Amino acid sequence: MPDEPSTADVRQVSVSFRGRRALDQVSFRLHGGVTGLLGPNGAGKTTLLRTLATALAPDSGELSVLGHDPREATGRLAIRRRLGYLPQNPGFHPQFTARDFVDYVAILKEIVDRAARRREVQRVLAVVGLADQQNKRMKALSGGMRQRVALAAAILGEPDLLILDEPTVGLDPEQRLRFRELIAELGESRTVLLSTHQTDDVAALCRRVIVLDSGVTSFDGPPAGLVAVATDRVWTSNERDGSALAGWRTGDGVFRNIGDPPPGAALATPTLEDGYLLLLEGKTAASLGTVR
Repeated sequence: MPDEPSTADVRQVSVSFRGRRALDQVSFRLHGGVTGLLGPNGAGKTTLLRTLATALAPDSGELSVLGHDPREATGRLAIRRRLGYLPQNPGFHPQFTARDFVDYVAILKEIVDRAARRREVQRVLAVVGLADQQNKRMKALSGGMRQRVALAAAILGEPDLLILDEPTVGLDPEQRLRFRELIAELGESRTVLLSTHQTDDVAALCRRVIVLDSGVTSFDGPPAGLVAVATDRVWTSNERDGSALAGWRTGDGVFRNIGDPPPGAALATPTLEDGYLLLLEGKTAASLGTVR
């Protein structure tokens, strides 16, 4: 994709808080389609998303989003007009109805014509499957419904860049499948950056995955490349292998182990999650503990 115009160009960007670097010289370019962003808690994912969404200014490096410099006031305004952002913890006024909230965000997005705004609000609520729940107050909606309201607000105005921070958190399996379908559809016509802890969402949706660890880019490439990190490093056994970085009993009653297999081990087909855990050199795997 070297000749394809980039939606965002991040070059050696660093951000620090109280002397600690949350992002350390991160560089990448975003193009069309869905890109997944993985990383353990504290890796810098939310900081990166907030920086791209113009909510934070980088301490150093160069950043261009939708062809504009977010460090300039005119650039931030131009970016926000073409940006959709779903933060990890969106705030809601509890007395607002779903329609009221989305309408309020539409006003902030400068959709000032009442008739046009009403049509757009109805459109996005229908897209996320909440047309029949739009008159319910936010405090009466389930967590999954509130998440869908936040997504409806994010896609107002058909943004060119959609930034999603943990959009499937708190959703049941059926709702997650609905979100996957919607995000995949949105990625057909724009750039979507999806931050998540759900590696299966990345495997199902993303043409590219970026892994952050301690504010540094550990991987940037296709999901198949991350899966390949675990090639010949996943095996099954009748007992949990003590040398494995992580191991758990599967529904079939055998243990699935990841790490460095012993000679003659029964190798298993690796997954994206296996590659991700191994890429982090066992830090995340160690935090999982042993499931017996």
